[in-house]
Amino acid sequence: MLEKNPATTDPGRAAQSAPLIAIASVIVSMALIAIGNGLMFAYIPVRLGADGFDPTWAGLIVTGLSAGGLAGCILTGPLVKRVGHARAFMVLSALIALSNAAIGAGPIPLLWIAARALYGFAIVGLFIVAQSWLNDALPNSIRGRVMAVFYVAYIAGLGVGYATLALVDIHTAAASLIGITFTALSILPVGMTRLAQPPAPQAASVALRRAWRISPVGVAGMLAVGGLSMIVSGFAPIHATAKGYSQADVALLLSAMPVGTLILQIPLGWVSDRTDRRYVLAGAAALAVVASTLAIVFDGGALMALVVIYLIWDGAAESIYALSSAHAADRAGKDELLALSSSMLFAWSLAGFIVPGIVTALSAVFGTATFIYVGIVIASAFCLFVLWRVIAGRPTPAPASGSFAPMSAQTPLPVELAFAPDDPTGSK
Repeated sequence: MLEKNPATTDPGRAAQSAPLIAIASVIVSMALIAIGNGLMFAYIPVRLGADGFDPTWAGLIVTGLSAGGLAGCILTGPLVKRVGHARAFMVLSALIALSNAAIGAGPIPLLWIAARALYGFAIVGLFIVAQSWLNDALPNSIRGRVMAVFYVAYIAGLGVGYATLALVDIHTAAASLIGITFTALSILPVGMTRLAQPPAPQAASVALRRAWRISPVGVAGMLAVGGLSMIVSGFAPIHATAKGYSQADVALLLSAMPVGTLILQIPLGWVSDRTDRRYVLAGAAALAVVASTLAIVFDGGALMALVVIYLIWDGAAESIYALSSAHAADRAGKDELLALSSSMLFAWSLAGFIVPGIVTALSAVFGTATFIYVGIVIASAFCLFVLWRVIAGRPTPAPASGSFAPMSAQTPLPVELAFAPDDPTGSK
């Protein structure tokens, strides 16, 4: 009888022996998807504006995307349980390709709303699949570093995609074809990977009330950044197009925004590891308020001034995401982390659905600059709430149980899907 290879039968041994090339396949796949996704984010509002559509349609498309993301939070677990991580990844990638194909049919607003809802469902599902797969495969000694590379690779891919808009003829189907091409390429590394798949998951529960008891500031941060991230990334190109900025200008503005995420998160995270994270959260929210106020002052002005302002605004907002995640994890026990991460992701998605819908409705009355004012309200309210929690002394600051890791609101929180009964602890 052949002797079984322990590395293939014991999840802990498998994780430690997973080759880096196999782990890299998932990261490369997500980076390739990001290029196409960034291009489509930039292309849709510019194309609608060029064809004379009311900006309200672009806002409705952002709301549809968020609604799809909310569905992805709920339905990805059952999908992975049914077909496994690799097949789920390929199915969700195929849905993104179909979404891009529908966009290529031409500016048909109702079709585009449905297509972006499909994209929202698929991209949130992809992140849940990819991150839970990596978390299972990685040993503790390198998990933080690899996940940081994962986030940076995706954000860099988005930036490349945004910049690609300047090279595309928006009156053709070129943008959609490029998006489909990169999505198809993304399937290849995962389709050929030898990275072991985790056991079939059980459903991860969503318990917002329990998450609030663990970390009110963390949950409030997710609600705040869910709205902020979607309106900044979704409505900035809509407003810039309505203001008359060129296709190349919009591409430059959007491609600069991810740089703010990479620049601001590291120093803010370093500070948060050495003090009460709530101080840093309040500071990041205040910085977002200042940047959004400047966005009003310089609205329609010199492009480079706006690039710097939006870079800071987006970086500050994205930092709230990572800081809130770290703050909540500091206060949770090991047995609470799964439900907490699922609840935080749900809170982020819920706000990401509701706030763009409100902005879309208000924009029809007050114009495309409405998202800036809504952003000021959200960031100010969160800043005041954090300061109130600090002053009131509820809860008493807890010592950090872990270190800060860079994250982005464009890359949903990792949800470590619960393991099946044959490995109930999910131990590595």
